[in-house]
Amino acid sequence: MNFRSLGLVSPILKVLDKQGLHIPTPIQEKSIPFILEGKDVIGLAQTGTGKTAAFILPLLSRLYGTQQTGKFRKIKILVLSPTRELAQQIGEVVKPFASATNLKTCTIVGGVPILKQFKELRKGSDIIIGTPGRIEDHISKKSIDLGNVNFVVLDEADQMLDIGFLPAIKRILRFTPKNRQTLLFSATMPLEIKKLITEFMVKAVEVAVSAVAKPVEKINQKIIILNSSQKINALKKIAENRAGVRLLIFTRTKHGAEKVVKGLSKDGFSVASIHGNKSQNQRQKSLMNFRTGHCPLLVATDIAARGIDVPGVEAVINYDLPEVPENYVHRIGRTARAGMTGDAISFCSELE
Repeated sequence: MNFRSLGLVSPILKVLDKQGLHIPTPIQEKSIPFILEGKDVIGLAQTGTGKTAAFILPLLSRLYGTQQTGKFRKIKILVLSPTRELAQQIGEVVKPFASATNLKTCTIVGGVPILKQFKELRKGSDIIIGTPGRIEDHISKKSIDLGNVNFVVLDEADQMLDIGFLPAIKRILRFTPKNRQTLLFSATMPLEIKKLITEFMVKAVEVAVSAVAKPVEKINQKIIILNSSQKINALKKIAENRAGVRLLIFTRTKHGAEKVVKGLSKDGFSVASIHGNKSQNQRQKSLMNFRTGHCPLLVATDIAARGIDVPGVEAVINYDLPEVPENYVHRIGRTARAGMTGDAISFCSELE
């Protein structure tokens, strides 16, 4: 099957052609026809399976041709995402397709000045992509009106639950019309998500792609058994042996991330961190320096890592083991991307 046979509008097909994309991924092939039919859809798939295109291409196709003008544009699509990085990544994917269909998009996240967002919103927007916390800020300040929203997307729903966004999501959904189309994408299906589906979705169709989390076969996985006190020296040794290459290091907590940064910096390693306590500018700067190779070591927490898509990560190091298998698969999936090989090294102390 190719994109042309799915029923997407011509301007979107032209952008796909320009990007060299002709064959849909499994989640796209299964979801797009149902979304075009106007059905509520639950998509179960891991990060990196093409979920953003799976929901945005049919939604833009449905909106194409509706009259929208200047600052009087009403918000038609609302996309909620767990982290700033992921929201911005979604925004980058959406932009060329929205532009081709004469629709305007705006990304609303925390960690950046809200006044700048007020100005952006006053220009009018058809599509809002944002994190629940900042969306609620704008609702309370009456700078966002969700009364005309036709489509709501909850992306990485399980991660939004982990961060504690469930109450905020429910409050936001109550500001949208009851007859909207709701799409929910998630890697796993905890009980709370099932409750959310029951309350806010109507006769939802479930599509699943590789529901069981599996690591990429080209990742060489290794575990090192050690004491907690030995971890920092083991990490320094790996960093010395792989000097100059990109290493992504995961810790369980924000405090733990800063402790690792301090330990590495003391020995002259070029290292940065990315976690929830960092401002948006700090996070973007760290990510940019990691991407360009100016700072080859990046320490991250699970939540902040959503949306990190940097090519050429030679190894992922689990300084602290995650508590659930899905997070392990997600973490190590930051290496061996686009057909490359990579290493995943996990430290395991007695407690872990």
